[in-house]
Amino acid sequence: FSFGKISAEYGQASLEYLDKALELIKRGEIDCLVTCPLSKEAVNLAGIKFSGHTEYLAKRTKTRDVVMMLVNKEMRFSLVTRHIPLKKVSPTLNRDNLSKTIFITRQYLKKMFSIKEPRIIVCGVNPHASDNGLLGSEENKIIQPVIKKLKKFIKYLDGPLSADVAIYKAKQREYDCVIAMYHDQALIPLKLLSRDQGVNITLGLPFVRTSPLHGTAFDIAGTSLANPSSLMEAIKLAVKCALNQKKD
Repeated sequence: FSFGKISAEYGQASLEYLDKALELIKRGEIDCLVTCPLSKEAVNLAGIKFSGHTEYLAKRTKTRDVVMMLVNKEMRFSLVTRHIPLKKVSPTLNRDNLSKTIFITRQYLKKMFSIKEPRIIVCGVNPHASDNGLLGSEENKIIQPVIKKLKKFIKYLDGPLSADVAIYKAKQREYDCVIAMYHDQALIPLKLLSRDQGVNITLGLPFVRTSPLHGTAFDIAGTSLANPSSLMEAIKLAVKCALNQKKD
């Protein structure tokens, strides 16, 4: 074994560890799962098509819809789209995936975070939430109709607001979670607020799964320079959410 090296053998081992964890969960020997970063490149070198933990866990557990939620001590974000190029965000965004993201987020805010009536704010995808269609059509054609429909069932649901306004209001504790349209819309403010304490949690799985908000950092692997704070927060959050689920 060598630190910071990418190889098919290491990629295969990484996936075997993950499969073992799933086996332990299925047998009821563990209650929750914290995944550390692995190299997608190494796994693919092993001849296994792998785009990430979230997609792999969803497939293995036959979970149709999952949501990536990003959390730190100050804010929570749920992503409508995940790891896709920015030019594909608009074509990927639709009423169905937005509705599911909002519903699953609300369900798990209640279930895992013990929030009785979650307050949710939805970001627009365009600057100024499109200024009523002047800067894009997604808000008027997709986001507004979904919010209007869901407000019949969800008490505290607002938007679409421009991302800067929505995030500021959530930072002021006016909302419990922000629905972000794409990856960096959430990750940039989250890491600016608390870079080393962010946690990823996968909503929708039949068990609690968290992970730290950093990659493999092969450039410093084995040097004792890595900051463990995000992993520590991921472990604490997994335990907290698992205990809340047991109370539910």
